[in-house]
Amino acid sequence: MTEFAIPVPDEAARRAAQQRLDGLVKPLGALGRLEELGAWLCAAHGTVPPRQIEDVRVVVFAGDHGVTLAGDSGSSAVSAYPRAVTGAMVRAFVAGSSGVNVLAGQVGATVRVADIAVDDDLDGVPPEVSAHKIRRGSGAIDREDALLPGEARRAFDAGRAIAEAEIEAGADLLIPGDMGIGNTTVAAALVAASLGVPARELTGTGTGIDEASLEAKAAVIDTAVSRAACRVEDPFELFTALGSGCAAATAGFVVGAAQRAVPVVLDGVFSCAAALVARDIAPEAARWWLAGHRSTEPAQTYALKALGLEPILDLGLRLGEGSGAVQAVSTLRAARAVLAEMGSLADLGLG
Repeated sequence: MTEFAIPVPDEAARRAAQQRLDGLVKPLGALGRLEELGAWLCAAHGTVPPRQIEDVRVVVFAGDHGVTLAGDSGSSAVSAYPRAVTGAMVRAFVAGSSGVNVLAGQVGATVRVADIAVDDDLDGVPPEVSAHKIRRGSGAIDREDALLPGEARRAFDAGRAIAEAEIEAGADLLIPGDMGIGNTTVAAALVAASLGVPARELTGTGTGIDEASLEAKAAVIDTAVSRAACRVEDPFELFTALGSGCAAATAGFVVGAAQRAVPVVLDGVFSCAAALVARDIAPEAARWWLAGHRSTEPAQTYALKALGLEPILDLGLRLGEGSGAVQAVSTLRAARAVLAEMGSLADLGLG
């Protein structure tokens, strides 16, 4: 039994929303996914129509991964970019110049970055960015655990605290973003271990690696999952062996939002992998999650299927950062507007 009390969405509101949708000035089901999303929002908000989605907040969980220096040679085997990019991107988030900053601005969302495990001093970055830092980098998961005992739970609790703070500040929709060279490798390892799927079926090109590097990346994931085979049933042990501080923090974030009945829009493979493990910690939390988009990473497809989530958008994105999920906000607002503003057949004397 989960130790976290998770409220249940209002199914009566969902049914009432569907009844209203069926009576609007359109053929039954003519607005497709918008109708489904509108009813989902009604259940989440407990009212028909749902409330306005006004305060959207993205939190980018940042960290480095030892797996980017996999193998005895010390050369990067899993990414087309060096790990120094992580720290540089934290500075870009703070400066407001990253991809997710620009895209979030289009829908009025705010962006916060949380340094959970960046292997950088981050000189000049505001101290609050690293207020929840667990460690610098993580272990190379093909050879050692990612985290020390207890760090996964600390990171998870940090994610919950961050969600709580954002909700207390007014958030009515939360988006977990991610930044860390090697993130797709860690995400694929978590999904492989959780679902028992061979690494080669889950491994994607991430930042844009070539075929030889793709094979090497799959081999690293296979080795890592084999090393941790006897420990994958416990979610915190799984994060310790194969995850990272930022993965565990993301899991805490999405569970913390569910505890407060605040909807979450998941982003790409990293947030979906973290959510997959989070569901084992707090199964009912998944009722509060939507999938913002389908990325190009195959591990995300497996995670989404296991979570029973259908992405709102499919734009071929692979940036991470929460950049795909923020694009779904406009669709959710449109779904809400249908229920709030569209006329009914009865108004036309046709009901």
